[in-house]
Amino acid sequence: MDKLTLLVGSVVVAGVAALWYNANQPSGGGMDMTPPDTSGIPEGDPIAQVKLPAELSPKAKIGKAAFEAKCARCHGQNAAGRAGFAPPLVHQTYRPGHHGESAFLSAAMNGVQSHHWNFGNMPPIEGLTAADVKAIVAYIRELQRENGIF
Repeated sequence: MDKLTLLVGSVVVAGVAALWYNANQPSGGGMDMTPPDTSGIPEGDPIAQVKLPAELSPKAKIGKAAFEAKCARCHGQNAAGRAGFAPPLVHQTYRPGHHGESAFLSAAMNGVQSHHWNFGNMPPIEGLTAADVKAIVAYIRELQRENGIF
């Protein structure tokens, strides 16, 4: 009976500690996912300032080429977003813990309803394969890491 009491007590203590920890965290897990105010940015201009990595991996280089061909028209050069067109993908909203690879794949293949930003719905992107999107995600993730988004 002593082992069972110890086990139950440990579970209760761990549960209380987890509740206390979660209750004392800033909303959003400490990540600011508030979209920036773009009202002062001229239409078509970049929304975010994006630092570039010194070098991209081979997969990210392929992703960059695919991004430039299929995504940059709306999401801007280096995924910095374009005021009036589409959000920056180098932003906390698109960090790996919030938008995984499957979210990017679904958005590219099926389109997505606007839910974080006020740019309208994104249509499906013609001519992209799942492998293309995976390479694009590799490129975006390397940009994000360089800009402190994990």
